[in-house]
Amino acid sequence: MKSVYRWLILIALICAAISCYSYGSASGFFVFIVLGLVFEGAFWFKLFESKPKSN
Repeated sequence: MKSVYRWLILIALICAAISCYSYGSASGFFVFIVLGLVFEGAFWFKLFESKPKSN
């Protein structure tokens, strides 16, 4: 079940990033482009998150 939540979070982050990029480029607000970068960065860091090794 934990992997389902992880994928839902990833989908929400990438959708938020795309939405911010779209709104920022259409309206010209630089703040939304920066916010899109933040969401995209969070997506990539969450995607390649290191898992602790179990002994």
